[in-house]
Formats: sequence, C-alpha cells, structure tokens
Amino acid sequence: MLNLRHQVSLRACNSLAIDELAEHWVEVDSVPQLQAALALAAQNNWPVTLLGGGSNLLICGPVSGLVIRLSLRGRRVLQRTPSEVLIEAEAGENWHQLVNWTLDLGLAGLENLSLIPGTLGAAPVQNIGAYGVELEQCLHSLDAYDRTQGKVVTLQAAECQFAYRDSLFKRSPGRYVILRVRLRLWPQRLAPVQVDYAPLARAWAATGLNQPDARVVSELVCQIRRSRLPDPAVLPNAGSFFHNPIVDRTQAAALQAQYPDLPCYPQADGRVKLAAGWLIDQAGWKGHRDGPVGVHAEQALVLVNHGGAKGQDILRLAGQIQADILQRYGLRLQIEPQQVGTVQG
Repeated sequence: MLNLRHQVSLRACNSLAIDELAEHWVEVDSVPQLQAALALAAQNNWPVTLLGGGSNLLICGPVSGLVIRLSLRGRRVLQRTPSEVLIEAEAGENWHQLVNWTLDLGLAGLENLSLIPGTLGAAPVQNIGAYGVELEQCLHSLDAYDRTQGKVVTLQAAECQFAYRDSLFKRSPGRYVILRVRLRLWPQRLAPVQVDYAPLARAWAATGLNQPDARVVSELVCQIRRSRLPDPAVLPNAGSFFHNPIVDRTQAAALQAQYPDLPCYPQADGRVKLAAGWLIDQAGWKGHRDGPVGVHAEQALVLVNHGGAKGQDILRLAGQIQADILQRYGLRLQIEPQQVGTVQG
C-alpha cells in the first residue's frame, strides 16, 4: 500500500534547505512499492523525480509530478576470501554509516570516502570521490530497475561507464533506479593507505604510522572535512557545488606557468584536473555574501544558504562565479548538484 501525499514541503529533504513543494510524494522501501509508484505515475502522466538523501540536489522551484523517496535498507557480506570481501547494501543506506560498518568489519577501500553525505544509491550516479579515491575503484556490480525495460537488471562496474563525477546513470537520467550495490573491499592488512592528496598526506605523516590503518585514515579524512566543510544541519549546503575542471596538458601547463600555485592533478588519460576551489578562492569569492546566499568562508567550492534562499538565488550566485572564472582563466565551471523543479519568474 502506497502512502501517497500531496503538496509536501521538501525543505527537510535537501541539504540546501530549499523550501519548495512536491506536487505528489511517496516513500518506498521495497521493489514492489517502487513498481507500484512508477505505475501510478504512468497512469496519471506524472513526471517522476527520484530522491535519495538530497545532499547533491538543487531544487529550483516547485516539483511537479511524483517525487519518490527511496528508503530501501539492509547490508550484508556476500563472500569472503583471504584476499577480498564482497559486500552488498540497499540503495537507501546512509553512505557514511556504511563506510563505518565496513571499517568495523576490518575492511579497507572506502576510508577516503568517509563523511560524504547522502545515500548509497546516489553514490554510483556521481561516481563519488575524495582524496584520490573514487567509488568505481571498489564497485563490483549493482542492481537497478530499468524503467525502459520494466525489469530489474544487473550491471557490472564496466557497464556503468564511470568517469569523473559521471556515469551511465547521470547520462541517462530517470531510466535507472539503483536498488542495491555490491562493493569489493580488502582486509585492512592487504590494502595500502591512499594518502597522496596534500592535506591527507600531511595529516598521515603526523601520525608516525607506517602500517596500513584504514580506521586512522577515515578519522583523518573526517577531521579534514569537518574543518573545511560546513555541517548542513548548521549551515545548509550541497557540498562541492562545482566540478573540478579537467583540461588537456597544454592548457594546464599554460595556466600553471601564469599561476604557479595552481593545484594540478594528472589523470590516467593524460589530461589534468584543476582545483576549482582554488580558482574561486583566488578570484576573491571566498566568504562573499549576496542576501540569503553566499560562498563559505573556509571553502570556496561550497555555496551556502544563510536562511530563506530559493534555488534561483543559488543559481544567480553560481552564474556570477562561473562568468568570473571564465573571464579570468578561460575555464567553464560546471554545476555539480542535480537540478530539479520549475524555475519561477
């Protein structure tokens, strides 16, 4: 039985605390409920918006049609060998709680991704990453409901077409509803720590440890994130608001010759990832405020809602930053959060 509701405020369902209404709303905790909700939407010609934790979401106005919140729960160990462990968890599981659960099992692989907000189901869409690790490095396979075929399908990691903050699911919006994910992890003693990024490398060096310790890396990552990123419960935000631009080596070299302190990260395909936060900071936007919205005082990559902001307010500030960075550096910053709802006015 579906508990269908109407004209429901979404303020508590997005970490930017944008207060807009969902025309119709339902929460599902099983595949049959999901199928029933999708069938109801089809019968009424309602557009469908899928909602997880709402931590990577920008609500630009009222959301028409049916908003479906996925609340599938459960996690388990599927297979264990001396060299690796395969785990499975449902899409509604909180990501950070899942990371802590794997650490409690003595497993490594997810520690650099600690404290990333949101749910497991959203993680493959963005191919979440932090401190030199991306989800695709651990993802084994997943189950998703394919709305085009009307059935549950299993996709292996290679079929998910992962790239930097990108995936098949992002390029085919609305087609797949991720139901559960399987991750390949490793016993801690067999997994070297990944501490190449400067802030994490410095923090790790200060511990004096030489042996792999995923729990320590996780704690260091949490400390760094808490020192740099505002708690959405205190100051609403959607985390990193812009993608780090990836450019060819020639453009990166030219920019670094002009700006020697510009952080550059070589990629496996020969291109170079640049630090968007550094660019925005150097352009003078850190701490900027425009009415109810602003740029965080400690992390220029984070846009915040000081209270009562609408999605249009966030978009206006983001557009100003994009235009400035394009003029200064010749780089087009792309907005990271998913945008839903109808822009008003």
